[in-house]
Amino acid sequence: MKSQESGAMAYRILCVEDNPEIGKLLSEQLINAGHACDWVTDGEAALTALYRDTTGPRYDLVMLDLMLPRMDGLEVCRRLRRRDSLTPVLMVTAKAATRDVVEGLEIGADDYVTKPFQLPILLARVQALLRRGQQRASGDDDIGGTPPLVCGPLVIDTDQHRVELDGEPVQLTGKEFALLSLFARHPGHSFCRGELLDRVWGEEFNGYDHTVNTHINRLRNKIEADPARPRFIETVWGVGYRFTSRCDAASPDAGVGGESP
Repeated sequence: MKSQESGAMAYRILCVEDNPEIGKLLSEQLINAGHACDWVTDGEAALTALYRDTTGPRYDLVMLDLMLPRMDGLEVCRRLRRRDSLTPVLMVTAKAATRDVVEGLEIGADDYVTKPFQLPILLARVQALLRRGQQRASGDDDIGGTPPLVCGPLVIDTDQHRVELDGEPVQLTGKEFALLSLFARHPGHSFCRGELLDRVWGEEFNGYDHTVNTHINRLRNKIEADPARPRFIETVWGVGYRFTSRCDAASPDAGVGGESP
């Protein structure tokens, strides 16, 4: 997807924005920054652009407005994540309420900015997501490039970006996989929310701590037999979360619950 133009690395970005002034501004700024940008104005056109080539992801990043005609951005994100768990999604939304942001993050968005936004901040978020995506692809990220991690019935293959539970594949978003891989590489280590935000979302991310809680809850729902009594991802009260150091244990220690600290 990336190409060399005048010695610089160019990324392909899909901008989904129905406001013509904002859409034109964003596409021009992204092109000026050295990227290739396609701009569409509604949700159905976004899906057409995303799935035009079925051989693999066509874009390195999707910049997605939530309030769109024909199909809203949340539904676009849901459908994208059913087929692609890796391509970063940056939400651009006029909805600043916490519940709206959380809903977007829950269905697989990686970051968000709210309107009205400062252009330098938005471009910095774009660069941060592109950089982390490139690190994962090249194996430079500290959550990749290791042999499969095995914890009882849970197998995490960071090279293949694949998770299996009891021999069956588990579909995770990019952030869910990054969290699980980070936890599993450091069993028994307690991570606070701020550390998880820095390690998984990047130091440039300036979101809610609740973002971590939301992703942990979604991850537990996918890998835990009983999310209220987690076996793998434990709550450390007053601190944060840790991955169990007892992969042969049948149940979590008493006092370790599934609710967010």
